[in-house]
Amino acid sequence: MEISLESDAEALWQDTLDLLADRQLPEAMLAMLRDCKPISMEDSVMRVETRMRLVMKTVSKNAAVIEECLSQAAFEPMRLEVVFAATAAPSAEHAPSSMSREEADSWAAQTGDGRPAWDGTPARKIAEDTWDESSADDLREEAARRRRNNPLVEDISQTTSKLTFERFVRGEENDIAYQASLQVANGMNSTYNPLFIYGKSGLGKTHLLRAIQNYIARNDPSRLCVYRDASSFITDYTEAMRHSERSAASVLRQNYADIDVLIIDDVQKMTGKVGTVGFFFDTFNELIANGKQIVLAADRTPAQLGMGKDGFDERITSRLSAGFTTPIQVPSYELKLRLIETFCERMRDDALRENVAGLTGTVPPDAMSYMAERAGTNIRVIEGFCQRCLFAATAAEKRGAALTREEIESVARECWPNAGRAVSIEDVQRAVEKYYDIDHSSLVGNKRHKGLMEARHVAIWLSRELCDRTLADIGKHFGGRSHATVMHSISVVDEARREDKTFYDRLMQIRESITGNV
Repeated sequence: MEISLESDAEALWQDTLDLLADRQLPEAMLAMLRDCKPISMEDSVMRVETRMRLVMKTVSKNAAVIEECLSQAAFEPMRLEVVFAATAAPSAEHAPSSMSREEADSWAAQTGDGRPAWDGTPARKIAEDTWDESSADDLREEAARRRRNNPLVEDISQTTSKLTFERFVRGEENDIAYQASLQVANGMNSTYNPLFIYGKSGLGKTHLLRAIQNYIARNDPSRLCVYRDASSFITDYTEAMRHSERSAASVLRQNYADIDVLIIDDVQKMTGKVGTVGFFFDTFNELIANGKQIVLAADRTPAQLGMGKDGFDERITSRLSAGFTTPIQVPSYELKLRLIETFCERMRDDALRENVAGLTGTVPPDAMSYMAERAGTNIRVIEGFCQRCLFAATAAEKRGAALTREEIESVARECWPNAGRAVSIEDVQRAVEKYYDIDHSSLVGNKRHKGLMEARHVAIWLSRELCDRTLADIGKHFGGRSHATVMHSISVVDEARREDKTFYDRLMQIRESITGNV
């Protein structure tokens, strides 16, 4: 094909993407389209190529709107043809396959709802324009065989199956992590490897990890996806090392090496486990080298995992930072209100559908607003808080009354018993010392290296924020520092939290660990 023709195809495809973006298509769909590469434009047919079957299926099933924008950009009727390109060089037997508009319509009719749904049928067609049934059988059998032979693959429980992208409540605090997780799940972005999500407990990290697992299980089970929390990973390693058969360790390594998408939660639990960390490092390197996807979550950044005497060494933290690292921050009032509205609605709908008494009442909007004011930041606790308030609202309706602020306050005090307690400067200092892994004398002393200075500034700022003490009192608790020095620390933190989102998230983590809103 001539270079000029190829350039025309690329220009037309970009114009089409711009028109599609104006149609307010879901971001996931636009990302899939951006992944497709235009390869030819002949006889009013635009041919685009993708290396992912899931992208091919989804794009082809949405061909109608794409062709409409394509025709608009070209100022003439155009058709779309999607080509699947295998990662290996294609042979005559396994040449790149394509799916026409008619085939896409047929496929959409078979799958029903228009969502991507893998049924074991390969995207490839043979020359006679019929499905290669033997290839489909081979794919199904190969996927089933790998699952049978790998004990790390576990069935998804009924509870876990509900942790999907559709049920994840989004806000500014978690949207980047959500978008990155979705792109990893559908295989659209190989640069997010590893994907590392961090944030304090109860903010939705595990929900996103399980959503990736559920998405792959539903849409592309040919990819072997395994979820492990760090405790299970540690147990896998220690049991293999204790096994009387020396081959047990080799078998474990092979089982992990056979995974296509490895998800590990609570990575911070591995700190101090030298043998496990070494096994993790070797597994990580092998999977990355073979183009496999890794997703990790922890309560701190990769750099923070390297802090302290038991922290990961630099070779590991640098690899953890090599992909895409994104925080989930504590929910704002607006996100808490959205969570409360969503949880109450879901619980009420589930109760009505399943005929469960006690949760069929209605929580009024003003009551939800007050619930958001009184709620802490742990989303799991907020969900329990909503259930108890909905139960109280149902009981009040039966009495012919409405849920009161006093009842909400009573439930909130039980869910967050420490939220209203007085905070001392000593509480702040202990929390900061624990977070930065430093001793008390270093925190209040005169050493001035960067790590200590940040911890000291943070401790002084939090003392001012949380403790009912004068600046002079705060200074006395930090080695007799002057009023001006305390004010300087406060201004340093104020500026950093405005300019640096990572620092702000770190600051809020420490604050929440002190106030007890967990």
